[in-house]
Amino acid sequence: MRSTSLTRLAEDQLDKARAASSGRAAVTVHGGHEHDLRQTLIALAAGHTLGEHDAPGEATLQVLVGTVRLTAGDEVWEGTAGDHVVIPPRRHDLHAATDAAVLLTVATRA
Repeated sequence: MRSTSLTRLAEDQLDKARAASSGRAAVTVHGGHEHDLRQTLIALAAGHTLGEHDAPGEATLQVLVGTVRLTAGDEVWEGTAGDHVVIPPRRHDLHAATDAAVLLTVATRA
């Protein structure tokens, strides 16, 4: 059994995001192309956006740190630490209102 401190991982990735010109950093927590379930911790420095992109399949987003805004068409969701949302199956973007870290979980096979 493997255990990971998401708190520590979020802090590490936020440090990297703040230092990166893109304002973001990410690390795979679980999975990869050989797994049906993939979890990625994404950190965004305040004011930065993960630009509009297609939904990766069935996916959820859990806010670990900070405040984010997920926009999918006319739908807008704002979340803070502890909040969870099912990502709509269409193009969307993610904006960090503050320094933020989220856990993206994607099911690649139904």
